[in-house]
Amino acid sequence: MLDIRRIVTQREQILKTLRRKGEDHSEDVIRLIELDQLRRDTITATEELKKERNEVSKKIGLLKREGKNIEEIMNRVSGIGETIKENDSRIALYEDEIRLRLLSLPNLPHESVPDGTGEEENVIVRQWGTPRSFSFPVQDHLSLGERNRGIDTESGVKVARGRFHFKTGEVALLERALISFLLDYHTQKNGYTEMSTPYLVNREAMTGTGQLPKFEEDLYCIEEDDLFLIPTAEVPLTNYFAGEILQKDELPLKVTAHTPCFRREKFSHGKDVRGILRQHQFHKVELVKLASPEYSYEELEGLVDDASAVLEALDIPYQILLLCTGDMSFSSAKTYDIEAWIPSQNRYREVSSCTNFEDFQARRAGIKYKSETGKNEYLHTLNGSALAVGRLLIAVMENYQKKDGSIGIPAVLQPYMQGKRVILEERISK
Repeated sequence: MLDIRRIVTQREQILKTLRRKGEDHSEDVIRLIELDQLRRDTITATEELKKERNEVSKKIGLLKREGKNIEEIMNRVSGIGETIKENDSRIALYEDEIRLRLLSLPNLPHESVPDGTGEEENVIVRQWGTPRSFSFPVQDHLSLGERNRGIDTESGVKVARGRFHFKTGEVALLERALISFLLDYHTQKNGYTEMSTPYLVNREAMTGTGQLPKFEEDLYCIEEDDLFLIPTAEVPLTNYFAGEILQKDELPLKVTAHTPCFRREKFSHGKDVRGILRQHQFHKVELVKLASPEYSYEELEGLVDDASAVLEALDIPYQILLLCTGDMSFSSAKTYDIEAWIPSQNRYREVSSCTNFEDFQARRAGIKYKSETGKNEYLHTLNGSALAVGRLLIAVMENYQKKDGSIGIPAVLQPYMQGKRVILEERISK
């Protein structure tokens, strides 16, 4: 959420910066400035009325002692009181509309973010590793999964619907191995504290991290309880600190969690329909950082390094993209995407987005820190997938495939795979 004071004092700059994301919010900004002025004027008028009521009230006792009629002055006090109530109600309405309009405004892109209208204008920051050369026809992850009785999309459709699936046997074990490896890596090497979170959150939590109100149709909601299945662990991890005031020496605060993620978003027709690249339910290990504003962009670079180091440990080639303004999320101030090499597609595909939200989420969720001046100020929040487990599984399966259709196990995962070095065909009865 943007700062209303900044909108009022820097109107043209705010509008110009918002337009970098390809959106015109002139109407909202003009109305916000108008509402803020109405709110301020009404507050001032109400304070004057309260002052007048106090002064008049002091005269009542004197008039009583003098035996004078106080009906007129009592009526005056009563009238002032009614006007104050009306003003308080009006102020509350102004504040409600201000909040709703602020919630509809996207975050401002950082000055270092390149302008652009879509993903074609994202900038490659760096690449690591060399894509493997195979001496045999490359199979995609679904063929490998079906060959090894490890991925079953048809049964996913049978028990749920399209874009759900089952994993079985050693492929299911490989997914679990990846989750354990990622959690161990980030807690032991990168200093994150592991957390176990709820998979259902309330409306306030979804609003705090920016999913609501704009993206409600993309979420799975249990209407009877007004609870939402989480689209990412970012939601419970960040909102764990909602309403808190942290000490500066606690920052940066770094937490991680593995959760299933649920998204009912409508996928582009015919896009990534084969396999399990785009699903309504998937697993992620998420990293969240809380940082003081002066160090948050340094922490963003560190977050990218933490996430990408996993791919290096697995010896999977990757590239890092700096997203342009037209490809950034609603809440983002600056985002890097990390893309892993997928041999069957002969291209890199996203396995992580690492984002600095600045104080956008902190304002919505009320997360502050006590600065060196002793003031309670909004801190900056950051998060990144480290990594999206399903997509990382695809990358491992395809990059480590063998001519006979089996799948090699990266050395760092073998301790989590009961010592197995390769996935061979495994049948289960149905």
